[in-house]
Amino acid sequence: MPYLLPPPRAAQPQRLLAPTVTHLARLLLTHAPAIPPLLTAILPSSPSLLTPLLSHLLLSHSPPLPALSLFRRLLELPHFPVPESALPVLLRLLARSRRYAHHSFQLLESLPSTHPHLLSVPALSVIISTALCASAPGASFAAAVSCFESAAAVWARAGRSFGAAELNALLRVFCARGRVAEARALFHRYCDAYPPDTRTFNTLLLGFKEAGHAQALDLFYHDAVLRGFVPDAVSYCVRMDAYCKKGKFLDALQLLDEMRKRENCKPTLQVFTTLIYGAGIVRDAARARRLFDEMEQSGVTPDRGAHNALMGAYVRARDLQSGMALMSEMEQKSFGLDDVTYNTMLCEFQRAGDLEGIWKIYTKMTGSGFMPRTRTTMLLMKVFCENGRPDLGLELWDYLIGKGCVPHRHALDVLVTGLCCRDVVGEAYRCFRELVEMGMAPTERAFRVLEGFLKKKREFGKIDEIRQMMKAIQLEEHQAEEEAA
Repeated sequence: MPYLLPPPRAAQPQRLLAPTVTHLARLLLTHAPAIPPLLTAILPSSPSLLTPLLSHLLLSHSPPLPALSLFRRLLELPHFPVPESALPVLLRLLARSRRYAHHSFQLLESLPSTHPHLLSVPALSVIISTALCASAPGASFAAAVSCFESAAAVWARAGRSFGAAELNALLRVFCARGRVAEARALFHRYCDAYPPDTRTFNTLLLGFKEAGHAQALDLFYHDAVLRGFVPDAVSYCVRMDAYCKKGKFLDALQLLDEMRKRENCKPTLQVFTTLIYGAGIVRDAARARRLFDEMEQSGVTPDRGAHNALMGAYVRARDLQSGMALMSEMEQKSFGLDDVTYNTMLCEFQRAGDLEGIWKIYTKMTGSGFMPRTRTTMLLMKVFCENGRPDLGLELWDYLIGKGCVPHRHALDVLVTGLCCRDVVGEAYRCFRELVEMGMAPTERAFRVLEGFLKKKREFGKIDEIRQMMKAIQLEEHQAEEEAA
């Protein structure tokens, strides 16, 4: 049987491009801990680039310190208008690292006197979530409550209102983790100080849904209605999603009929998307398509999420041809393809063992300049290396590095193993160095595999280098932990 992946390609020279978010991210990472003068020259004249730059660093698994240093430098500039959307992204970057999570609230406390406009509900959500995750299981509830009350004091110093929206953020953090009993306790604790709104009840409904308690959700819903709660389209959407995830698709469809009988409660884009997703769960692709077509008849325009839900239904029904046709339709409609689109199709081609299909999706993705998220990167890296084509894994690695992305260190594990097994130890060593130079710590597994193959080649100088790299990284982590303590 002929091999379905393409033959190895000759290395192509890299082109020099005009400064973009990708190039700015790479510039920042390669000069860390220093801040490149080019960044402090470009960003003050183009402040709208800051949020995309931080988002790029977040999605590319970059270390948080360069982003934190850049953000603090920009805060010091007297007339730089820091976008409100930038802070939540930076806080998420910090929250992902145990070494830097403690900087989050310190940064928030410094803002009332200089940048009060940055104190927003999204920023509060990330701060509370960080406090919840960074604490010991038994102390996490108290840590989140303390964080919420401290934030109320910070908001007060800045002269900003603190009410139902902020309470909803607190409840949402607990509900998103299925801790709905604690969310209800917090609701009763603060409902007098911060009068709830419709979104508050919807947040609690969402909590029951995320916890998988469909029966408790129904009881809470009907009790709230008896107490005067007026459900809206979001309320119905949450209940539909709960039914769909339990495989009760017909019950979800009955709620659609119930919605249509109510005044001022028309089905929304989210409602149709949820039902299309539910049809996919029960592998009813025909029903999913009818719901999709029904959207426009109801005056609702499908978006990329609705197309992805329909694609998921096709994939669950093992209809790859319709999935590929829908992908082309999305491009024709200029929706663009996102990581959900690519990952959905790649997973199904992987399940079917269709390497040619995977290659088509991969070339489409890289040809458009799209930067995949970690799950898609890992899927592709495993497919390439496990099928004896680590050269394609190396091509993917260089593509990501060229986009200013720091590949996940587990991607390095797979690539180093694949390259070394094919006797391409020099390239494995280069990738190992690149990850370290971008501020990320390789795993012990990658180190041991590379060390073993370098010993076989008697490359003792390189062995000493990677040992020194690992020692330096471990020392940095130890120092950071001591500073955090």
